[in-house]
Amino acid sequence: MRLNQREIACIEQAARESFVPCTRVSLFGSRLDDARRGGDIDLLIETPTALAPDDLVARRQRFISRLYRLLGEQRIDVLIVPSGCPDDRPVVRAARRQGCQLTEVK
Repeated sequence: MRLNQREIACIEQAARESFVPCTRVSLFGSRLDDARRGGDIDLLIETPTALAPDDLVARRQRFISRLYRLLGEQRIDVLIVPSGCPDDRPVVRAARRQGCQLTEVK
């Protein structure tokens, strides 16, 4: 995994400040491969319940804004889906299949 402890701690902090308890944050994509270089930070956020569209947008924006303040401007892609709900989008299926959980909001 190509995230250091500081970056993981920043992601944990931003998640705590943006989402409700039992929300899980996983890393997926190129940052899981130690042999690769570069690439954006791809995060899958699984909420315990579905969010209303306005709430989803607000929480996503708060999370990304907080990450930019903590990590500096980086390429960050965020998927937010309800935990355990089927989602046929290929990117969500891939993220769930290969993702490595970083944190769960307490």
